[in-house]
Amino acid sequence: EVIYTGLHQTPEQIVETAIQEDADAVGLSILSGAHMTLVPRIVELMKEQDAGDIVLLAGGFIPPDDVPGLKALGVREVFTEGSRLDDVVAFVRRVAEERLPA
Repeated sequence: EVIYTGLHQTPEQIVETAIQEDADAVGLSILSGAHMTLVPRIVELMKEQDAGDIVLLAGGFIPPDDVPGLKALGVREVFTEGSRLDDVVAFVRRVAEERLPA
């Protein structure tokens, strides 16, 4: 199941929705270049709300040099401009399989 929350959501709204919907993962599409501001705040809020187990992925206009920093923050995967949809789908499937009850 995918829940699309729309454009221009604040970090607080993103985390609140993820918790309310019991999300397994949150995918961020960031085209504004604000990833190094938004992602740390989302990670911080997720930890504060005991939601650190929610898988976080990001994509958009993200310079390759920023990818290691995002991953160090806890972003599980980063899909930069030009990423293939098949790669994103494969990643989401892997995450879903990992999170299925044994």
